[in-house]
Amino acid sequence: MMNKEHVLVDREIALLEHVRRSGKGFYITVSILTALVLWGIYAYLTQYQTGLGVTGLSRQIFWGVYITNFVFFIGISHAGTFISAVLRVVKAEWRRPISRLSELTTVFILFFGVGSVLIDLGRPDRMLYAIRYAHFRSPLLWDVCSIATYLTVSSICLYLALIPDIALMRDLGWKKRQWFYEILSLGFTGTEKQWHRLEKAITIMSIIVIPVMITVHTVVSYVFAMTIQPMWHSAIFGPYFVAGALFSGIATVITIMAVIRKAYHLENYLKPVHFYNLGTLLLAMTLLWVYFTLGEYVTTFYGNEPVHMEIFWSKLTGKFAPLFWLHIVLCFVIPFPILANPKTRTIKGTVIASISVNIGMWLERFIIIVPTLTRQRISVEQALYIPTWVEWSIFLGCLSFFSLLYVLFTKFFPIIPIWEMQEGREKAVTKVEDRIKSYLPETGA
Repeated sequence: MMNKEHVLVDREIALLEHVRRSGKGFYITVSILTALVLWGIYAYLTQYQTGLGVTGLSRQIFWGVYITNFVFFIGISHAGTFISAVLRVVKAEWRRPISRLSELTTVFILFFGVGSVLIDLGRPDRMLYAIRYAHFRSPLLWDVCSIATYLTVSSICLYLALIPDIALMRDLGWKKRQWFYEILSLGFTGTEKQWHRLEKAITIMSIIVIPVMITVHTVVSYVFAMTIQPMWHSAIFGPYFVAGALFSGIATVITIMAVIRKAYHLENYLKPVHFYNLGTLLLAMTLLWVYFTLGEYVTTFYGNEPVHMEIFWSKLTGKFAPLFWLHIVLCFVIPFPILANPKTRTIKGTVIASISVNIGMWLERFIIIVPTLTRQRISVEQALYIPTWVEWSIFLGCLSFFSLLYVLFTKFFPIIPIWEMQEGREKAVTKVEDRIKSYLPETGA
C-alpha cells in the first residue's frame, strides 16, 4: 500500500513542494507575522502589568472585544467539523482536498478562543477557580468541559487523518526530519489491517465530534442566555449561535482556501468547484442566519417589554445603529446577491462574500454583547465603551499567531491530504468501471 502511495507522490509532487522548499516569500511572511505576534505580546504584557484599566472595560461594561473574540473564534472552529466530519459521514467526495485545512482551522482557532477568556480575566490564574470550585449549575463550567472535549476530539481527528501522509514522508528518506516522522507515524506501514483500523477510527471520531460541535456553541450561548439581562435571556440563543458559528466558519475556510491556493500554487487541487460548493453552503447559512436574526428581533419588538426595547432601539436607531446596520449589510446585503447567482459564485465572488461575512459576524457578536451592558436596570449613568490600542493589538496578535501556526504547519505536513486524494481517485475509477460493466457486460470478460 505504501509503495502505491509513493507513485502518487511522483504524480502529485506539487503537494509536497511547500514542505520541501522555503522561498523568500515564506521567510518574509514568517517575519511579518512574528513581528505582529510580538506586538500583541507586548500589548498583553502592558495589560498584565498595569491592569485592565488600560482597556476600555469598566465595572458596568465588563465584556468587550475579548469576549467578542471568544465567541467569534469558537464559532469559526465549527468549520472543521462541519466540512470534514459531516461531509465525510455523508460521503461527499469533493471535500477531500479541503478536509485537512478545515480540521486545522478548528484545532488552531480553539486555542485563541480559550486564550481570549484568559486575557479577559486579567489574572489568568483565576481560571483555575472554574475547576477548583466547579459548580455543575454554572454555564462557565459547561464551557470548560465542552470546549476541552471538542479540542481533544478535533485534535484526534486531525492526527488520525495525518498518519498515512506522515508515514509517506518518513519513507521518503528526508534525513533531517525522518526521526520526527518516525515518531509521529506510530509504526504505520500501510498494511490492509492498519488501513481498516485507521478508517474505522476516523469514521467513529467523525460521528462523535458532530454532536460535540453542536454542544459547544450552544453552551457558549448559555453564558448569555442563562442570565436575565435584556436581549440576552432568550431561548433562541442556542440554535442562533450554532447557525452563526457555521456561517462564519464556512466563510473562514473559503478565505483560507483562496490564500493557500494562491500561495502554494494548488490550482489543480483547490478548484472552482470547491469554492462553488462551499459558496452554496454559505448561501444556505446566510438564509438561516437571516431567519434566526429576524426571529430574535421580531419577537422582541412584538413583546414590547420596556427593558428590552431600550436595548432594541439603541441598536436599530441609537448609538449602536451604525454598527448594527453595517453588520446587516456585511452579512446579508453584500454576500446574498453574490452567492444567490451561480454566475457570480466564483472564486473571486465567494472570497468577497466570505470576507464580508466574517467582518459582519464579528460585529454581530459585538452588537449582541456590548449594548446590553451599557444599560442597567438601576438608574445609573450610561456607560461608554471604546476599545483601546491594547485590545486591538491583542486581537491583531491573535490573528497573526493563528496565521503563523498555519504557515509553520505547512513546512512539516502537506496541507492537501495525499492519501485521501489517492483514495478518492481509486474510488472514482472503480465507480466508472462498475458503471460501464452494468451496460456493457462483455467488458468484464
